[in-house]
Amino acid sequence: MTIAVARVLRAFLDDVSKPRYGYDLMRETGYPSGKLYPILARLQKAGWLEREREAIDPAVERRPARTLYRLSSAGAVAARQELAALAAELGQPARSPVSRPRPAPGQA
Repeated sequence: MTIAVARVLRAFLDDVSKPRYGYDLMRETGYPSGKLYPILARLQKAGWLEREREAIDPAVERRPARTLYRLSSAGAVAARQELAALAAELGQPARSPVSRPRPAPGQA
């Protein structure tokens, strides 16, 4: 799991019931479309995201219908587990450097 994927998942987990669209996620994560959409595609292929077309009349709304993404129920469980594992891994204190035996003074 990369930090970029974790940031996208965190955005979805902020409100699991809320469908998200690309520009909304780009603003929240700070990622450009070229970085965000491949992540969304991978998460969808893995079954973590569901994708649907917004049900609007473009003429009435004066904009095209958006593609909406939401975490699947399995995706929400997996995302929470993966983010918890990542947090635990990153939260571990740094290991102390390996100490190497040094020669006694006067011996080299």
